Amino acid sequence: MRTLAITENTTVDGAVEMLDDWFDPQGQAGEDNSDLMEELHRQDSRADALLLGRQTFEDFRSYWPLQTDDATGVTKYLNEVQKYVVSSTLTDPGWEKTTVLTGDPLEEVRALKEQPGADIVVTGSITLCHALIGAGLVDEYRLFTYPVVQGRGRRLFPDGAAAARLRLVECRGFRSGITYARYAAA
Repeated sequence: MRTLAITENTTVDGAVEMLDDWFDPQGQAGEDNSDLMEELHRQDSRADALLLGRQTFEDFRSYWPLQTDDATGVTKYLNEVQKYVVSSTLTDPGWEKTTVLTGDPLEEVRALKEQPGADIVVTGSITLCHALIGAGLVDEYRLFTYPVVQGRGRRLFPDGAAAARLRLVECRGFRSGITYARYAAA
């Protein structure tokens, strides 16, 4: 069975909703971030599917395909990876290699996990992440923590959510002060 991994950028206080300017996807290409970019590309090479909620998909679609001088390599990856968007209203995704999942999202994700392939990565898509966590479908949490306190915003785990103990699989720090921790669901 494929690994379903939630990959999120988060603040020290746990916000994944970006209400301030603490995350700049193009700013990651700087020399100070070469070690971070190496890790991101390592993870990309192990994934062949990107799962997004409709809002995050529309945000990505309106930004990434338009980046012609993308030094991060994210545009190239996103244009090439198979994308799945969960939506009951979207009919034409308007981005190559995109499949719209219109059925029950949890059943659709279960079916994706059973197909042959590499990792399935979910990013952003807070509402979808909450549903996947609640259904016990998440195998890994990959958290990039930025040295910022936002003081507000939605979190990966909503209030009242309880999860079984997570097992730390990997962690490291980057020159920029960002840290990475990968947890396996117990």
